[in-house]
Amino acid sequence: MSTINTRDALNKAAKRGLTQLMPAKTKILVGMATSGIASGAQEVYDALEKEISKRGLDIVLSKTGSMGMDCIEPLVDVIVPGKPRLSFSRMTAKMVPGLLDQVANGGLGEVAPTYRMDEEEFLVQGKKTAYFKGAVPADYSGIPKITELPFYGKQVKIALRNCGSIDPESIEEYVARGGYSALYKALKTMKPGEVIAEVQTSGLRGRGGGGFPTGTKWQSCRDAEGEIKYVICNGDEGDPGAYMDRSVMEGDPHSVLEGMIIGAYAIGAHEGYIYVRNEYPLAVANLQRAIEQAREAGFLGNKIFGTGFSFDIKIGKGAGAFVCGESTALMASLEGKAGEPRAKYIHTVEHGLWDRPSDLNNVETWANVPVIIARGGKWFSEIGAKNSTGTKVFSLVGKINNIGLVEVPMGIPLKDIIYDIGGGIPGGRKLKAVQTGGPSGGCIPATMTDLPVDFDSLWEAGSMMGSGGMIVMDEKTCMVDIARYFIEFLVSESCGKCVPCREGIYRMNEILHDICAGKGKKGDVELLERMAEGIKDGSLCALGGSAPNPVLSTIRYFRDEYEAHIRDKKCPAGVCRALIKFGIDAEKCTGCGACAKKCPVEAISGERKKVHAIDQAKCIQCGVCRETCKFDAVTVA
Repeated sequence: MSTINTRDALNKAAKRGLTQLMPAKTKILVGMATSGIASGAQEVYDALEKEISKRGLDIVLSKTGSMGMDCIEPLVDVIVPGKPRLSFSRMTAKMVPGLLDQVANGGLGEVAPTYRMDEEEFLVQGKKTAYFKGAVPADYSGIPKITELPFYGKQVKIALRNCGSIDPESIEEYVARGGYSALYKALKTMKPGEVIAEVQTSGLRGRGGGGFPTGTKWQSCRDAEGEIKYVICNGDEGDPGAYMDRSVMEGDPHSVLEGMIIGAYAIGAHEGYIYVRNEYPLAVANLQRAIEQAREAGFLGNKIFGTGFSFDIKIGKGAGAFVCGESTALMASLEGKAGEPRAKYIHTVEHGLWDRPSDLNNVETWANVPVIIARGGKWFSEIGAKNSTGTKVFSLVGKINNIGLVEVPMGIPLKDIIYDIGGGIPGGRKLKAVQTGGPSGGCIPATMTDLPVDFDSLWEAGSMMGSGGMIVMDEKTCMVDIARYFIEFLVSESCGKCVPCREGIYRMNEILHDICAGKGKKGDVELLERMAEGIKDGSLCALGGSAPNPVLSTIRYFRDEYEAHIRDKKCPAGVCRALIKFGIDAEKCTGCGACAKKCPVEAISGERKKVHAIDQAKCIQCGVCRETCKFDAVTVA
């Protein structure tokens, strides 16, 4: 791509990108984010490439990011000019010939589409523009539209607007969907203060966990003394089960770059860094390619769009330390030092990277910025809740039918995410709790599913928004064990710099292990509560300050389970091995022998079609028999 320094050049690039998005020939898209590749998308892509070449077909084969519904990947989309875009789920390499037969013959065949898109929209200069229209042929009428699927029906995509629709390796496809138009608008028509004011009007709060008003942070950094300033993107994302930022970096890297360039212009920075954990190789590769493309196009470097503003970005790789998601620890790591936090009274907007004013926002925050500038802060502020505007991306995982990424308006009731979007709990089991905010978040009980999902409501409930992890738990989850799991994780990830965190959560972990092992004592729950308050008050950084949340929230809502473990020496959920004993219900056992075959220690015996029994001396309480039995005959006492 040649250098783009005028509106005319930007429009020409958009037209070239449109021919890639909507070629005059059939196009096949394969979801090639990490989630898709883990499900076999690479094999599907290779098979398509080979078969298309073998047949001599005039078809465009392209990659794209995740559409969010990861539980049905690999996803393959077929776009035939003049027809709806069809999406085929759970594709395999063996299904490729049949799919290509359908494309050639125009029929549906044996490979049934999961959904269709009659019209997709993208942003150009802040306006909605339809780029794909077509009447639905009669034989496609039974295929639901994407918006008719419960998973997508209540979603509003802003940060994820391009993921699953563009090739992340193509800057021109990003430009075709309005990319870098917001940057042009900011540099050519707005003063830095006006950009900040627009972000302030939007009400955008940091999506990395802290929820601090983005515009306020930008203004503070701009006002700070010092000629050299930095903007930084936090792509560390260390929460277990969370992959929101990874999906944006993999599927739409230019949205992050554009947001950072706009932020740098507003703040007065000329250097930027993206800090990404090294365990995200695809995100790093796509970001690096996007940076090189942006430099070549003139969006990075000297005199962007022919103005006097210059800016460039470098990538810094993290080694996977959870604490490096904390702002000061991240900056220490970028400087080549040990990733340790420092006292919070030293503000990074004044003394950050190399002791210079620095603005740090996470991936999702930066991805929202171009849309806010393109469509206006007022537009963004009208989405979501009063003090939590816009949308939030969550990774919906755990005991839920529809596992994947969802982007919803702030303030949406928790039950809408769990039951409408998530499809409820597998196996007809009951919801027990939802953990939000990562390992330092809290557990919200099933009785509170009317709770609005926003910053303030989650905080009042004893949890927090965090970066967007959402783990669903069913009735077979032990809440004491869940608290133990998260505290154990935090013990291993503590940097050890301050005593309250280093020693406090270590001791909490010991107590929780004792309770799960049947060694809990009267007064342990009260001791945990007192220790939690001390750790919160005395820890140096947000990791230590929020570390007790899993314990405090589970005690708050599930105190009876703690008491059962300590007083009765029983685990009501049947999880903690030291407190349970498996048996077989004679009335329900059919003698199928499935449990005996799966038992790793051969503790189950019995003749076929007769009631089986468990040898308690051999049983190791692993629970495999319970998971295997289809007749609910395995009991837990």
